[in-house]
Amino acid sequence: VQLVESGGDLAQAGGSLRLSCAASGDIFILVSAGWYRQAPGKRRELVTTISNAGSETYADSVKGRFVVSRDNSKKNWYLQMDSLKPEDTAVYYCYAKIQSGPLRSAREYWGQGTQVTVSS
Repeated sequence: VQLVESGGDLAQAGGSLRLSCAASGDIFILVSAGWYRQAPGKRRELVTTISNAGSETYADSVKGRFVVSRDNSKKNWYLQMDSLKPEDTAVYYCYAKIQSGPLRSAREYWGQGTQVTVSS
């Protein structure tokens, strides 16, 4: 299984960016998906998750500004980031919990990360 992110860029405060993550490989069930981020000198933190049923969770710091979504194939998901702030600057990692077969346990997978930089 591979996860590939795209969409990281430089944006101005108040602007918007949209990140995409595409999963490929042996995917029987995409149990959950989401995004983490890691700013310089800080620990990786959860940004948002979306379950197979479409249930969403968000970090308090991004509620009302970021929206996670997934497409009908449920192998791609997205992070729409609006009203960006300089403190949103970080490397963003897509994440997924995937069951590769009917008799296999779900495992966690990570993308390689994409840089988001927000200037003030």
